[in-house]
Amino acid sequence: MSASTDPAVRSLVAGVLWPGFLGITAPDWLLQALDEGLAGAVYFGQNIDATDPAQLPALSARLREARPGVLLGVDEEGGTVTRLEAAGGSTLPSASQLGRVDDTATTRAAGVELARRVRASGADVVLAPVADVNTNPRNPVIGTRSFGSTAPLVGRHVAAMVSGLQAGGVAACVKHFPGHGDTAVDSHLGLPHVSLSGSEVEAEHLPPFQAAIDAGVAAVMTSHVVVDAFGDLPATLDPRVLGMLRERGFTGAIITDALDMAAIRAEFGAGPGAVRAILAGADLLCIGNPSDLGPKHGASSDLDDYAEVRDALFAAVDDGTLPVAALERAARSVADLSDWTAAAARAGGASTGELGEFDPARVVREALVVRGDVVVPARDRVVLDLRDRASAAVASTAEPFSAALVAARVVVGPLGGRDVVGVLGDALVHIPEESAVVALVDAVQPGSPQRRALGLLAAARPASVIVNTGLPAADELPLPGLDTFGSSRVTADVVAETLAGVTA
Repeated sequence: MSASTDPAVRSLVAGVLWPGFLGITAPDWLLQALDEGLAGAVYFGQNIDATDPAQLPALSARLREARPGVLLGVDEEGGTVTRLEAAGGSTLPSASQLGRVDDTATTRAAGVELARRVRASGADVVLAPVADVNTNPRNPVIGTRSFGSTAPLVGRHVAAMVSGLQAGGVAACVKHFPGHGDTAVDSHLGLPHVSLSGSEVEAEHLPPFQAAIDAGVAAVMTSHVVVDAFGDLPATLDPRVLGMLRERGFTGAIITDALDMAAIRAEFGAGPGAVRAILAGADLLCIGNPSDLGPKHGASSDLDDYAEVRDALFAAVDDGTLPVAALERAARSVADLSDWTAAAARAGGASTGELGEFDPARVVREALVVRGDVVVPARDRVVLDLRDRASAAVASTAEPFSAALVAARVVVGPLGGRDVVGVLGDALVHIPEESAVVALVDAVQPGSPQRRALGLLAAARPASVIVNTGLPAADELPLPGLDTFGSSRVTADVVAETLAGVTA
């Protein structure tokens, strides 16, 4: 009997798979897979109808009806990365803002509040917090998703967030082990390498993961990053690296980062990568977000993505590459995580009210840095958005700054139908001389394209103001402005409020 026709093996394989899917209702293939023992599913923005608050809880209830004990995850960090509020932008502060304020009680309260929202959606696993120490200021994918650039700072806030999330009744999944903070490549698009020595990784990047383990984190997500000092494979596929988690005392579920990301799909293939991940010691295979087609997919569907990984596991069992015992180990770990979430659901969760009032806007205001003499003229203003395209990790349809600044009487885009604002190559498109300019940026390290554009803007419109939603520059920028350390909706509202208060 082949693996694909053996009910016991089919159930084991299904029990280690965690796909995304398309639509705001459960597709037939997903319900059938749940009936066969599928571990669960991961929610992304395309699964949520922002106009109907009852939709996502009803979808969660339908999936639980199909399989009691189903694990429902959501890739929700708050701040820059949100799925629950993808349509309008997050109303929670970013990790970087929490790290700037550096009050662990506030971070724990943020975790409790995030857990409350996730529980209300019907999900029970949160793919957060980020434990990466952002030591590379040009990091294209972590940035303000990190609590900071030093291990002690990140570690204490990771522990506080894990404590808050799990006290709030959901499982935290800390990410991306053994650290994505010193990379210059987005693993959604390529295979990053970290060239630090083993001792540097141990000292600068692993302590926050140890802090999460010590805080009792239920799950850890791997990174598709090659740490050259540890070997030639990305961590997700490397038994030595995943073994380090167990050596550090972690007994929970090891969850892979999405196997559809280019770091795995383009280099190894999602199916072969899944086999190697199980053999390396991973327990739950996150298949990814099928709405993010990009260069990786072509015309594949959510079912295609799922079947590719499932069938590769079947074939590996048939040819002897993948022992059934490895699947049994992984499935037991996933079942333990399901038991953990069921117990947390029965226990209920703490509320932010028990910890005192939690005010996201206060966190954003305290984190905000004003550079130079910021004065916004009270005449027609133009928002000049110089920011890079959001990475696949963000994947939000929202641009909250435009909405917030429009509400503050800032004109966006074409001015009166006459003058289009923007950047073409290294040249600024004409901006009317009478207009005040607010420039949005998020990558302003020396030599970056945005930095060059700011130089042009400073020469052409020296009264302009910068709003930097990324990490601050290592040197002085050519114009005054605000460093926000995040780009959420609550951040945009605070920026609009701040600019309204400095109008000349």
